[in-house]
Amino acid sequence: MAEKRDYYEVLGVEKNANADEIKKAYRKAAIKYHPDKNPGDKEAEERFKEAAEAYDVLSNPDKRARYDQFGHAGMNGGAAGGGFGGGFGGFSMEDIFSQFGDIFGGRFGGGFGGGQSRGSQVNRGSDIRVKIRLTLEEIATGTTKKLKVNKNITCPSCSGSGAKEGSSHTTCTNCNGSGYVVQVQNTFFGRMQSQTVCPVCGGEGRVIKDKCSKCSGEGYIKGSEVVEINIPAGVGEGMMLTVVGKGNAARHGGINGDLLVVFEEEPHPELIRDGNNLIYNLCVPVTTAILGGDVEVPTVGGKAKINIAQGTHAGKTLRLRGKGLPSANGYGTGDLLVVIDIAIPTSLTSEERKAVEQLSKMTNFAKKGKCEKQNIFERMRNFFN
Repeated sequence: MAEKRDYYEVLGVEKNANADEIKKAYRKAAIKYHPDKNPGDKEAEERFKEAAEAYDVLSNPDKRARYDQFGHAGMNGGAAGGGFGGGFGGFSMEDIFSQFGDIFGGRFGGGFGGGQSRGSQVNRGSDIRVKIRLTLEEIATGTTKKLKVNKNITCPSCSGSGAKEGSSHTTCTNCNGSGYVVQVQNTFFGRMQSQTVCPVCGGEGRVIKDKCSKCSGEGYIKGSEVVEINIPAGVGEGMMLTVVGKGNAARHGGINGDLLVVFEEEPHPELIRDGNNLIYNLCVPVTTAILGGDVEVPTVGGKAKINIAQGTHAGKTLRLRGKGLPSANGYGTGDLLVVIDIAIPTSLTSEERKAVEQLSKMTNFAKKGKCEKQNIFERMRNFFN
């Protein structure tokens, strides 16, 4: 399967393009590749779908934010749910016309889509929100999770149509298949005309002759599905991944809703996360701080050996580059920051006390030590820089 193109590249806009620029770019691309202008041209049809996919994401602030952060992985969860590719996430041409036809001032004209009117409504299933708890190790490498999701699924008896086997749909006579009816009212200002959803067909433009007995004509039943979710490395607490088409099934074979996966982090017993950096508070014996030496510190999935220099002060920070977490957008990896603290004994034996008293009388211990000149504010600034 060909690699997806960048959505901004598809529409030919910059990453800081505003909503109007994105809308104009989509309109231009859709007109260029419209099936009515390119009959029988499969490449033009795919470009048309590709432009609709890009507009669907970039015109939605939430989807656009996820795309900017995660790329295509943030739109479809990797292999899970399929996303839009290879057929616009299950959308037909009619679905695209119905969803984005307003950009062209109403119905997206032309004789494409099997005769159904452009104005008819396409049902969409509701979204489902779930939470997944991740360990720091899973966040560092990325992982795959399988979830059993209780939801509305497509009725197996009628394949989602809502019609009894052997039966079919007929054009709604109340709206003549348009999905809408026009109402005219006499008011003080004259005759006012308004367009509303057809009450007979619910905006679909067609009605069922004989309803499916299993789903009572709805096209879906209660059920469950095991969904596999590919989680990219570097995600964080509160971030959300959309698995397209894995939400509730829609009425009468419409568009499925999405599965919205919200991430939670399990606290690590030793490491603290700060963005893509990790912080470890290392407490060393006073003798190690004085004499120096090698110690081991935990990392994600292992350990690393570091050297404590002779005469190390409390508060000193050592940086292990590249030992943090990868960025969710794939650019760079954070560091592991080891903050030194010194363990001072709170009780001494008589022998230990005598030894310390002897040390206190020696030259290098008796004279005033040389402390770091940085104040606490400078230390904090250097720490975060």
